[in-house]
Amino acid sequence: MRLIILIILLSFSSNISAQDSTTIINLSEYLGYVKTFHPIVKQANLIINESEAKLLKSRGAFDPKLEVDYDRKKFKNTEYYNKLNATFKIPTWYGVELKGNFEENDGIYLNPEANLPDDGLYSVGVSVSVAKGLFINKRMAMLKQAKLFTKQAHADRQLMVSNIIYDATITYLNWLKTYNEKCVYDDFLVNAKMRFDGIKKSFEVGEVAAIDTLEARIALNNRKLNLEKSRIKFVKTSLELSNYLWLNENTPIEIKENVIPDVNTFVLIDKTLNTSQLETENLDLSLHPKLRSLDYKFQSLNIDRRLKINNLLPQIDLQYNFLSETPEVSRSFSTSAYKAGLNISFPLFLRKERGDLTLSKIKIQDTQFEIQTTKVTLKNKIDAINKELESYSTQNEYLRVIVDDYASMLKAEERKFLLGESSLFLVNSRESKLIDAKLKGIFLENDYFNTKAKLFNVLAISDIDIN
Repeated sequence: MRLIILIILLSFSSNISAQDSTTIINLSEYLGYVKTFHPIVKQANLIINESEAKLLKSRGAFDPKLEVDYDRKKFKNTEYYNKLNATFKIPTWYGVELKGNFEENDGIYLNPEANLPDDGLYSVGVSVSVAKGLFINKRMAMLKQAKLFTKQAHADRQLMVSNIIYDATITYLNWLKTYNEKCVYDDFLVNAKMRFDGIKKSFEVGEVAAIDTLEARIALNNRKLNLEKSRIKFVKTSLELSNYLWLNENTPIEIKENVIPDVNTFVLIDKTLNTSQLETENLDLSLHPKLRSLDYKFQSLNIDRRLKINNLLPQIDLQYNFLSETPEVSRSFSTSAYKAGLNISFPLFLRKERGDLTLSKIKIQDTQFEIQTTKVTLKNKIDAINKELESYSTQNEYLRVIVDDYASMLKAEERKFLLGESSLFLVNSRESKLIDAKLKGIFLENDYFNTKAKLFNVLAISDIDIN
């Protein structure tokens, strides 16, 4: 319900008076929209769908198969032959295939070995690979790899969604920064206007010189100029934020002027992004989606290596079929009537097979190196970000004191000015220093937020706190 209300406010706020329609969208609500409706997040779900389709395709290698082969030749009213061969095959997990067969042949010019009983001949048998392909073969390997690919797809999807949420978070934080800048210039514009109006009245009664009104007007116009610059920056970041807000896959939402960010983001960002120090300290890097994805890749390559090793064995296929004219009689199938076969093939030099095995081992080594590098890189990135966050906390404390001191100096200078012991130039100078310090505070806070977002992205946390 809260999301529906917010959608209405975002979409139709232009029809409501500005005073009553100011709407705050916090980071948690905003990311909730992104994660639920953004098309690229939906696109990430296609990775799962693709992996499931590949798994279904690999299972198809074990589907029973019905084959029918029919040949007929007739020439000058002579039936040369009619040959029917119907086979039902059931592949199994290991290199064993169960078969049922029916053959019926007739004609004047049949090959003698094709002569069969008038009612046809039935056979039931088995085909076995006793060397290459017994314990692992291509269809077994494809199914195992497809299962691993499905698990890997979930990890890759988590990485992709994490990147989208990271980009969306950075955009929100920039929006918040430009809003805070605009608020600073808004506040000090009020001060400059009040000061200008007061000095103008003092000039009219002859208490101050004309030069003071000129200086006050210059300060006022500077504040207006800076406010206009900050306003257009806020408009631009609002439009950038709109890129991530969608009502559904086909309906984007545009941020209206009366929608503002939450200025209390500082106290909520850890809860929203799950980036508190406790979460980081208890982190198990082995569960990181990037490492899990590489581990599934490593397991898949190991399956491929086993298949390549198996390909070094000779191909030895055995077939044995029981024959019967009366399949409805269970005892009609016996060892006295059968059809058997043996097929053996073996490359003499095995150059292709040995080359494939070497390439497979190289890919495994490459993946092992990548896993090791990724572990070290992730650990160092997390440590570096935590050190950076600690530094920002220290810098923020220093800057808070500086802002308080500048504010105190400005108040003191204003009192002296009212008593006639100071000049407007000094008041404006003190005020400019305070504005600069406040802006530095906003930029520092934004750097802190961006670093928190970077930590979220490095950790690739799957869950965010959505109100």
